Amino acid sequence: MFPPLPDWDGLHPLVVHFPIALLMTAPLLVIASLVWRRYRLPIGTCALVVMALGASGAFLAVATGEAAEEAAERIAAAKPVLEQHEELAERVRIYFAVLTAAYALVLFNPLAKKPLEPLVPIAAGVVFLLIYVGGLLLLAHTAHYGGRLVHEFGVHAPVVSGAVLGGTGKVEDDD
Repeated sequence: MFPPLPDWDGLHPLVVHFPIALLMTAPLLVIASLVWRRYRLPIGTCALVVMALGASGAFLAVATGEAAEEAAERIAAAKPVLEQHEELAERVRIYFAVLTAAYALVLFNPLAKKPLEPLVPIAAGVVFLLIYVGGLLLLAHTAHYGGRLVHEFGVHAPVVSGAVLGGTGKVEDDD
């Protein structure tokens, strides 16, 4: 039997790691698309899909984080760290949504009437990656504050609802 799914406010620890992993993996695919120019479009499309999933996951992570915020607000000393984490998470969400849209424009180049010179996509890719590194630093900084909330202040989102616990502190077995 599978354990019960947590309530919305308890999903944050389960959801938050997916966008981190996806957004950190996407630039590797962008680099691969620049190295293997023959496969630029298919590998670049994979990078775009991974980026889009990561950016979408960031929206979900922020939403579940806002629901889990109450657990952190109970610890007064954690409040400044929580506020910083929340502010950075909102920036990450916007930053990667914009970067994903920008990459789609660079990849599919809807404005070009004729094929571009071979070095133009490479130059655009390198510039994009440099900007992307800024987003990764922002993402790492955000994750650091989240880690501080958990490991320094002991903030934990409720993983199992109170109804399932039945007041015993243990998950009830329905067998």
